[in-house]
Amino acid sequence: MIDFRYHLVSLIAVFLAVALGIVIGTTALNEPILADIKNQVSDLEQDKRSLEDRTQNLQAQLDTSDAFEEAVAPALVDGTLTSSRVLLVVTNEDVAPETVDQVTTLIGDAGGTVSGTLTLQPEYSDPSTATSLQNYVTGSGLPSGVQLPAVDDAGQLVGSLLAQVLMIPPAGVAPDAAAVSSVMAGLTALDVLTPEGDSIAPADYAVVLTAGAFSGEDAAERNDTVADLVTALDTAGSGAVVAGDAASAGENGLVGLFRSDTTLSAAVSTVDNVDTAAGRISTVLALGREGEGTSGKYGTGEDTQPVPPVPAATP
Repeated sequence: MIDFRYHLVSLIAVFLAVALGIVIGTTALNEPILADIKNQVSDLEQDKRSLEDRTQNLQAQLDTSDAFEEAVAPALVDGTLTSSRVLLVVTNEDVAPETVDQVTTLIGDAGGTVSGTLTLQPEYSDPSTATSLQNYVTGSGLPSGVQLPAVDDAGQLVGSLLAQVLMIPPAGVAPDAAAVSSVMAGLTALDVLTPEGDSIAPADYAVVLTAGAFSGEDAAERNDTVADLVTALDTAGSGAVVAGDAASAGENGLVGLFRSDTTLSAAVSTVDNVDTAAGRISTVLALGREGEGTSGKYGTGEDTQPVPPVPAATP
């Protein structure tokens, strides 16, 4: 009879054979697998170096393009805003100070002047401050001659008030300086906006600078409140341009809101790359087009033109 030792030896022999087969098979397979992995790693390293080189080349081209646009910008906009006054409105803290400065400089190159800069505080569009804003706007301390729309919406009311004291009607009379000071003082006391510099004067045009987009449950409501201001400024003056970055052209961004509404986009020009030289050129040229009654969508987004048409040089 076959005893236990025979079974034990047989089992050990089987396991040894299996182990030996695994070792031999692994050794035979490891070399081609390892070689293939090394080749893949080498290819990936080469691809990475190629992408880095391409990125550097593209960045160099972009830098050259920006430098060129900066250099030609004054010549392109020269004379497009002669004797025009422009109000700058900064909608949020994400707008870079250098963007404000660069737009201001380019407006000067175009022959215009910045009559003042207003920065909207978060409270301006905050639904929780709507009641206090409405109480102020409908109160008894408003300048004489102000006629508010028959609505019960704080955004439309305060937008109309600001437009009436800050914008000069086409071929009309500039609002009284005392009215501007009174309204600025009242809204500043409510912490909804901040005038930059010593004074704010009425303007022919308005440039509304924005960046990013609102977030949260009240994002759409906040966006609508700022849009009411832009619409009022555009209606009261010779035109308005909303200039922002790529993010502002998305959902809950101010540029995106205007572009998504056919009525708004037909009235107000939008720019989605004001953080570039090309975008700032577009902003200034778009103001000139607004004065001619033409609005457009400019930048790099969908269904946009790169820049507005450049006016022909005067002989």
